[in-house]
Amino acid sequence: MNFYLNPALNVGYNLGNQIKDNQNKDSQYYQQYVAPYLPNKITFGMSMVGGYHFLPNFAIGTGLKYSYIDPDFHMLYWLIQPKFIFNPGDEAFFVDITYGKQFNNSAVSNSDFWSMKAGLQVAYSKRISQEGGLVLEKFQLGSSNAVFIGISYGITVFSNKNYTVEGL
Repeated sequence: MNFYLNPALNVGYNLGNQIKDNQNKDSQYYQQYVAPYLPNKITFGMSMVGGYHFLPNFAIGTGLKYSYIDPDFHMLYWLIQPKFIFNPGDEAFFVDITYGKQFNNSAVSNSDFWSMKAGLQVAYSKRISQEGGLVLEKFQLGSSNAVFIGISYGITVFSNKNYTVEGL
């Protein structure tokens, strides 16, 4: 089990904008003064997490995440990520909870985010797995926030993974 490295890409849709637009579609003030300044409807990001997988059903990692939300919102986050693995092996179901704190200056500084990802991790070889999942992210952007739902894809490289069929 030991150490792992997990680069991942994700793309998401801004659920918060859609809900606010539906609630305020008849408000002229909202359409003129609020809606144009909301973050984009689509976001994308990439992360690199390194961690330690010390129990068959639990791992913890830390790393960096870049998120693009709007032309003025290029955020870099330091993050911490506990990962819960159900049915460890060649096709493990996992849930990870991520907290990130912004460390760069952008249109908003001092931002943070919470994320929950649930997905499937499929063994590709003895030490490499690919994973895909659904992601729910909530960004606190100054005095406002944004909620995104999306998909994620990543590769996990293990330093020692001998419990897969290929690793017997």
